Amino acid sequence: MNTTRTSLPSLEGQEEFATRHIGPDDREVAEMLAVLKVDSLDELIEQAVPASIRTSLTGDFPDPLTERQALERLSGYAARNKVVKSMIGLGYHDTELPTVILRNVLENPGWYTAYTPYQPEISQGRLEALLNFQTMIADLTGMELANASMLDEATAAAEGMTLCHRIAKSKSNRFFVDARTLPQTIAVLETRAQPLGIELIVGDAASELANTEVFGVLLQNPDLDGRVRDLSETIAVAHEQGALAVVAADPLSLVLVKSPGAMGADVVVGSAQRFGVPMGFGGPHAGFMATKDDYKRSLPGRIVGVSVDRKGNRALRLALQSREQHIRREKATSNICTAQVLLAVLAGFYATYHGPEGLRRIAARVQRQASILAAGLKRLGATLANDVFFDTLVVEAGGDADGFIERALAEGINLCSLGDGKVGIAIDETTERRHLMAVLRAYGKGDPDFTVLDLDAEVTDSLPRDLLREDEILTHPIFHAYRSETEMLRYLRLLQEKDVALDRSMIPLGSCTMKLNATTEMIPITWPGFAKIHPFAPLDQSEGYRTLIGELEDWLAKLTGFTAVSLQPNAGSQGEYAGLLTIRKYHESRGEGQRNICLIPSSAHGTNPASAIMAGMSVVVVKCDDHGNIDVEDMKAKAAANKDRLAALMVTYPSTHGVFEEAIVDICELIHEHGGQVYMDGANLNALLGIAQPGVIGADVMHMNLHKTFCIPHGGGGPGVGPIGLAEHLAPFAPNHPMQAEAGPELGLGPVSAAPWGSALILPISWAYIAMMGRSGLKQATKVAILNANYIAARLGDTFPVLYTGANGRVAHECIIDLRPLKDLAHVSNEDVAKRLIDYGFHAPTMSWPVPGTLMIEPTESEAKAELDRFCEAMISIRAEAARIEAGDWPETDNPLVNAPHTAELLLADDWQHPYSRSEAAYPVKGLRGDKYWAPVGRVDNAYGDRNLVCSCPPLDSYQDAAE
Repeated sequence: MNTTRTSLPSLEGQEEFATRHIGPDDREVAEMLAVLKVDSLDELIEQAVPASIRTSLTGDFPDPLTERQALERLSGYAARNKVVKSMIGLGYHDTELPTVILRNVLENPGWYTAYTPYQPEISQGRLEALLNFQTMIADLTGMELANASMLDEATAAAEGMTLCHRIAKSKSNRFFVDARTLPQTIAVLETRAQPLGIELIVGDAASELANTEVFGVLLQNPDLDGRVRDLSETIAVAHEQGALAVVAADPLSLVLVKSPGAMGADVVVGSAQRFGVPMGFGGPHAGFMATKDDYKRSLPGRIVGVSVDRKGNRALRLALQSREQHIRREKATSNICTAQVLLAVLAGFYATYHGPEGLRRIAARVQRQASILAAGLKRLGATLANDVFFDTLVVEAGGDADGFIERALAEGINLCSLGDGKVGIAIDETTERRHLMAVLRAYGKGDPDFTVLDLDAEVTDSLPRDLLREDEILTHPIFHAYRSETEMLRYLRLLQEKDVALDRSMIPLGSCTMKLNATTEMIPITWPGFAKIHPFAPLDQSEGYRTLIGELEDWLAKLTGFTAVSLQPNAGSQGEYAGLLTIRKYHESRGEGQRNICLIPSSAHGTNPASAIMAGMSVVVVKCDDHGNIDVEDMKAKAAANKDRLAALMVTYPSTHGVFEEAIVDICELIHEHGGQVYMDGANLNALLGIAQPGVIGADVMHMNLHKTFCIPHGGGGPGVGPIGLAEHLAPFAPNHPMQAEAGPELGLGPVSAAPWGSALILPISWAYIAMMGRSGLKQATKVAILNANYIAARLGDTFPVLYTGANGRVAHECIIDLRPLKDLAHVSNEDVAKRLIDYGFHAPTMSWPVPGTLMIEPTESEAKAELDRFCEAMISIRAEAARIEAGDWPETDNPLVNAPHTAELLLADDWQHPYSRSEAAYPVKGLRGDKYWAPVGRVDNAYGDRNLVCSCPPLDSYQDAAE
């Protein structure tokens, strides 16, 4: 008789998700520990992590949920959000993402787990998708080039303001904002302008600009009242005084309306949200910026450009200043280091699938419905604020404004209160006849005696002919080739197959934490209860969202040791900026506004000094020693020299060099002794969860990259979320928002993003990760992340020197290997190694940062031992190939490393004359014969792309020209 007993709790699988998320099982952990010659994970942590910072999580923390339980809980939250037909507008509109794009892009890990395309040879698919987006934006705006997207419309406008400040002929320090600009955009501009010393003037640009000396002006078209205008005269007035004009435009209106470029605009900004991207309670959405070719080297953010590979074939890459903040650091003009790639890709595919004729049909339907509704309202006695509109009507409802809004809500419609008795009504592509009738009933307090079709038979469109667009849009063949779902499906697959994403292999990028984005975490983001909520809807419609947000803020605070958390910053760069602004505002509240010196170690992320400049601070660089640690003596000297003006220290922990600095507690105390605050860059938080808390270590504020540590997908360069954790004394100065009082403290610094809670749609991903991992799972993940990094360091240490280790010879969650000796021995660069890794099926680690000539490797906890071994074997094999060059078997100028990556076309060429075989080129290890990734292009010529800058889809015949 079997007398064994298994307890029910052990069978219920409460911790099963952690075992799915964490790659190595118990056996593999034991095998890796044996290589490291330690007996347990705890022993490894004791060796790697200084005792002075190790803490245990305290306070109430929920037990882990199973995947089923997490989805049930999230389903309940989604159900507590009220899906109401929102006709609020204000830059956010319901939309329909074609299901072929929904299933095959947004819900496809081949797209959402891709990394920023720094290695262009294995990023040609998403680079093409982004080039389509840039072409679409340039066409619609009438400008000569556009970037690969911005974070949202409001921050794009802020970047437009600072671009004008840099390049305008006018020496004025004032920027004019038309009063009919979206209110959240004005608020973000106010936040951005104040620390930069820019004076913001808000007024009627048409009547006041001529008498106001400024360096730039922002105009909204259509404006807050829905009015569509020809801005040519106002823009000309700006130009006469040496100022530049920024136009915030709605891209769907530009399908029909005269473009800002045709009106003389210098910069055009906006949001591509209504091109298929859900409202999602405010984000993530792809903002955009387009400008003239003359200003291309001042354009912030990423730009995809057309180049050639070494065989002359057309190839794409990131162009110009795509990482300018890393190059120029404290002289950078922007801290933007990424984009909203996944969202830009969706918007670009939306335009590709619909084509110009489909977009015209959608835009014309929206405009027609607006005209019909306007006619119906007028029949009922309504007065409209204007008669020239695209999609938004403003009713002068007077004392009945609240009643009108309440009656519409009873009909299932959200309208917009604009104050002063004005009610806004916005039409979108999902608006139906029944919605129009519901609005008419709400206004007329009963059924009208006419129908939508009655009105349709008698009304004309509102847009006068002189405002209509005369030039063609989206003329490139790419926007005409994929009308059937079959063809679109194949196009999406074609592009996906060109890329290496996490679904194909490990992406071992140091400091970028490319870990598993579990399917269960991703499922809820497309549910209507999350996707279809307007950010400015009545608060009782977002109860589920706000409960989730409150729990996530509470969990993040407990995990990091801070008092409060703000989820508003919608990227890590925005988190840096927001964190520094809280410090600035704190000092000002104490009468110490003179504190403006920010100490930054020389090894810091390039965004750090750029963010400090944006926050109105002056950067003082602190040296690092030979071990990669902060030079404490240099810091002491610089803190003392600037004690009366010291505002902050920006420090990354563990360090950018991949080690736990022993002196971090003393460093924090030193800064506090001199009156400063400690800002901790949370890029490496994945090495701390469960074993140390930044708020306890001594940090006063820290941003957390939710797309790194907390599993929001990188998406090829975005979306991201960069919330900040705040100590008690800084919490009152966190970001807030004029449109939603609950989004931040009363004395807050103002908004840093357009939406009150930033990119709220993707917060369920991080909520699910924490909920399913629980306290023990998160701690185990950190331990295994440190184990995996140390295992790689040990396996590769005899082949490549590990540049930095801690006091006990251990690394943190990443390690830097030194490839510079290969340059001397075999004339092999770290770029050669990175490109050869493509032939082995891998994305390269981070190249030449923070140390030139090196690779920084971060495996994360979600990679199993087999994948770590496969990567190590590839690196060891590449070193053996370098040895053959060193020995003279292969010439320095013709070998598998300098010629990598090898395309199928190259290997099939009749004129193969290399001193190594085709097999050695394509299958350097046996395992590749069963699963081989083929790079679609050879090594890309970066210099050619910058000399011959093309940032939109070139004519198809030019592809042939390049190849000949």
